[in-house]
Amino acid sequence: MISIRRQLLLWLFIGFSLSTVVAAFAVYARAREEARELFDYQLQQMAAAFPHEGFGPVTPPSPDESSMGDVVVVQIWGENGAQLYLSRPGSPPPQSMDIGFSTVTTPDGGWRIFSALVGNSVVQVSQPMSVREELAASMALRTMLPLLITLPLLIVLIWITVGRGLKPLNEVASAVGRRSADALQPLPDDRLPGEVKPLVAALNDLLLRLGRALSSQRSFIADAAHELRTPLTAVKLQIQLAERAVTDAERASAFAQLKGGTERAIHLVAQLLTLARNEPEAAGRPFTPVNLTDVARQVVAEQASIAEARNLQLGLSSAAPIPIMGDPEALRTMLSNLVINAIHYTPSGGAVDVETKTQDGQACLVVTDTGPGIPAAERQRVFDRFYRYEAAGVTGSGLGLAIVRKVAERHRASVELGAGPDGRGLKATVRFPKQ
Repeated sequence: MISIRRQLLLWLFIGFSLSTVVAAFAVYARAREEARELFDYQLQQMAAAFPHEGFGPVTPPSPDESSMGDVVVVQIWGENGAQLYLSRPGSPPPQSMDIGFSTVTTPDGGWRIFSALVGNSVVQVSQPMSVREELAASMALRTMLPLLITLPLLIVLIWITVGRGLKPLNEVASAVGRRSADALQPLPDDRLPGEVKPLVAALNDLLLRLGRALSSQRSFIADAAHELRTPLTAVKLQIQLAERAVTDAERASAFAQLKGGTERAIHLVAQLLTLARNEPEAAGRPFTPVNLTDVARQVVAEQASIAEARNLQLGLSSAAPIPIMGDPEALRTMLSNLVINAIHYTPSGGAVDVETKTQDGQACLVVTDTGPGIPAAERQRVFDRFYRYEAAGVTGSGLGLAIVRKVAERHRASVELGAGPDGRGLKATVRFPKQ
């Protein structure tokens, strides 16, 4: 499992360690440069301290006479090239014929040499490079030592700081973990850092939507149970009538009523399942490119036989292909409900027309019939679940337009009901958002 604390601490430690290493190298390089300048200046000053008068033979010092023994070696040559002085007999340093500074490499290590003309003699002051390296390392260590000493304290400080920084997240997690399944109140967002507030806001929005979905489901289940009770009770009574039937005619009539009641119950259950599948919170199918004209052509072909049986004219007025992004199965279900409602409410000899078009940059589905229509005061209520407009004299489940509205909401479309041509019948228009 990925841990934010572990990731933060790991990268902070890696970054701090790399920074310390880079700083150490930088300090060491700078210390070497300063040691080089310091020792070069020292060699130059030592050579300049010799008098400019001529030198005679100089007695070599004993090992105890010079404190510079292993640090600086001095050589003096006369004008004839004879060596007049060597500060460390027995182990002469390398020689350089160049006047000024030079660096010479030997099997024993490098030497820094400064040669100068003093009168008629050449004074050469030499120093091992190892001395400079030791001094540079010592200077770097003294510089980095306070940082190395405070390193454990900085690690502890980082640990505490990361822990305090993640504390609001732990508090939010604890607040969510302590809640029961039905506790959907918003989480408190006061005294939270700015980085955590968007997370809490998103959680509160999720809780709000979840609360609405659960409330809708509870209402749906209660309404469904209520609506199923009536046809199931009717089926039970019809079974009892069939059991008490004496003649074949009575028995046939009872079974016919039983078949009709069973079909109505099956239709109601199918409508309930369709409505549940098309809830915006429950629908999980991704949107794909859909041609509305093809959907309309398919639905009209499916319902043509029903319209013909009721002596109705069912037609399709289609424009050019109208592509949108949507769920083709849900769109087919929505249009089928609109067409079926129009067929059921239109008297024999009437007409139902389906049209696809583009208006103001919006794709539109229009279903128009020549039935009794719906009064303006009822046009919003008919979208409610199980609400039936009984004045038309046609019974139904009261779920057809509810399904239409749910599919439209899922596609961010609007559904408008109005009067048909010449104020007769009903015109249902579904407007999709601009793609």
